[in-house]
Amino acid sequence: MIRIRPALPSEAAALSELALRSKGHWGYDEAFLAACREELTLHGEELAAKRAVVAEEDGRLLGLATLEGEPPVGELGMLFVAPEAIGHGVGGALYRHVASTARGLGCTRLELDADPNAEAFYRAMGAEVVGASPSASVPGRMLPRMAAVLEP
Repeated sequence: MIRIRPALPSEAAALSELALRSKGHWGYDEAFLAACREELTLHGEELAAKRAVVAEEDGRLLGLATLEGEPPVGELGMLFVAPEAIGHGVGGALYRHVASTARGLGCTRLELDADPNAEAFYRAMGAEVVGASPSASVPGRMLPRMAAVLEP
């Protein structure tokens, strides 16, 4: 059974590696992943401020998500699932957890910059493309800017 809980500072390195492995699932080459490494690196002291959570099962880290921003607009800063767990409901569980937390904080909207390969997933979760954002890692690359209305 998947359990979602706050991320621990001691897990920052393992979660950073999980994020890179997840990004690599889409077939990006080593140069692309190297360009993304800094952006995908988490530091223990920032996990609480980013409201980072992990999905785990039997002590294995299966995914992570962060909820940034302040009401009325929450920002899904990161959502990554270990490649071996993709397609098993982990991403959906994390997304629903973050949306519920955001709603509980008073957010009426959840926004995110999606990897183009994950756009269909976020559409399935109820988000719509509202624009485009420049990648923080790869100059000239644009990402779908997506948003979902959070019903009370």
